[in-house]
Order: sequence, then C-alpha cells, then structure tokens
Amino acid sequence: MFIVKKNRIQVYSYLFKEGVLVVKKDKYAEKHTDELNIPNLEVMMLMKSFASKGYVKEVFNWQWYYYYLTNEGIEYLREFLALPEDIVPATLKKAAGAAVPTGRPERGEKGKNAGPGGEFKPDFQKKDGYRS
Repeated sequence: MFIVKKNRIQVYSYLFKEGVLVVKKDKYAEKHTDELNIPNLEVMMLMKSFASKGYVKEVFNWQWYYYYLTNEGIEYLREFLALPEDIVPATLKKAAGAAVPTGRPERGEKGKNAGPGGEFKPDFQKKDGYRS
C-alpha cells in the first residue's frame, strides 16, 4: 500500500515519542485520532509491516491492536528519523516525581493508616440457652 512520506514520518515520530500505539480495527475510519490526522487504514498497515519485521510487539484484544516498540524498532526509528542516542521513548523514561511507598506500618504504630484502634470489644455471652 502506498503511504505518503509525510504521513509515514508522522506515525513514526508519534510511535517513537510514546513507545506504544493503539489502533482500533476499523479500516474505514477517516482519521486515526485527533493527534494523528491520518486514515486509520494507513496506520494499521504501517504497524502491520513493523510487526512483521520485529520492530513492534503486537497484541490484539477486543477489536483493538496494541503495539509496543522493541529495541530493534527503537534503533530503526533512530536511524530513519535521524535522532540522537540520548532521546528515548516515553515508555523507557523513569517517572520523575513518583513517590515510592515505604510499606505497611509496623504493628502497634499509630497513624492515619494504622487501622482500627482496638476499641471494639464484642460481648459474647450465652443468651437464653442458645447452643448451650
């Protein structure tokens, strides 16, 4: 299928920037998304080609294709788009401000996440011969 070079570069740039691409199985959609104003069929065929070459990993679920960029795909797109080595896809970047949980509080520690305060004391008495 013939795809205009401008559209091809736009899809490749988006794929490299994000590291993943989601495509609905709809050959007749006029555009892929608001970000990629390209016919969905062209995006499907480009990703199909990339999957056959091993540049992306393809997962199909509920009429959606999920494409994940592989290391070979990253190398190919760097060459094709003439990008330097220090630029990496978003999937390989570490989250800058993500707080790592320290774990569960120790037993006996009081705090807002410590759980019940131990004030609950049920009264288990035999009532009127029940199970006596």
